[in-house]
Amino acid sequence: MAFRSGIVAVVGRPNVGKSTLVNALVGQKVAIVSDKPQTTRSGIRGILTTDDYQVVFTDTPGFHKPRTLLGERLNQAVSASVQDVDVVVQVVDAKTGVGRGDAFVFERQIAPAACPSVCAVNKADAIGGRGIVPQLAGAAELGVFDEILPVSALRGAGISELLTLVVDRLPEGPPLYPRDEVTDQPLEIRLAEIVREKALALTREEVPHSIAVVVDDVEREEGLVRVHATLAVERDSQKGIVIGRGGEMLKTIGTRAREEMEPLLSAKVFLDLRVKVFKEWQRDPKALSRLGL
Repeated sequence: MAFRSGIVAVVGRPNVGKSTLVNALVGQKVAIVSDKPQTTRSGIRGILTTDDYQVVFTDTPGFHKPRTLLGERLNQAVSASVQDVDVVVQVVDAKTGVGRGDAFVFERQIAPAACPSVCAVNKADAIGGRGIVPQLAGAAELGVFDEILPVSALRGAGISELLTLVVDRLPEGPPLYPRDEVTDQPLEIRLAEIVREKALALTREEVPHSIAVVVDDVEREEGLVRVHATLAVERDSQKGIVIGRGGEMLKTIGTRAREEMEPLLSAKVFLDLRVKVFKEWQRDPKALSRLGL
């Protein structure tokens, strides 16, 4: 059996579970997960390698009608991720139902793609039984897919079947990445994303879209890694929320982030977090560039 390898773009409207699905397909966490829309802000590659194949899954930002410069750049990141790939997987949400947002994604990203496409109807466990049938029919009405199947990224249902469908459509060829790599993200980005995930989980609704995280420095000593990071927000009121009364919120964010960083780095972590205000950074080209967006 010849070795297969290729790149698979995972696309969909915001909050359909793309990152959870990529993590499930890769078999470990490579992308942060949140119930907040537009959590993913760049094309994150998760790499699954076996004796027979290597699949490079690209987790993309939620494709949407943008209201800010950041939104425009997120959409551009999706479009760039779909270029020259071997398979595209569109993820739709069975729980909220297939709708106009999914049709918008299909029209802009799936229909123009010159490669096989699969539709993963995610969160099938949330509706169960015959309730999935109308959602599968709704997915079919979006347009022509090579395959449509129900999955639950959270529960793992349908993941092996989806993986088989994807691998069968990959070309023969050597691995694209070293066999022991699970992501192409630089360490600083992975650490920044861990901090942002914890901040998203803990802060109130008015803050999440306005949070960005940059790792300023990583210092290694024997048995200890010092990580210095900045959390960027848009307003002074948001800074107060992120810091919390007596610094408690920022301390909790740091504690949870450090717990996830230490296994990743195989060392104790000293995490230094600071919060700065970059006014209207989502609309400021210079600020976006400074924040790596």
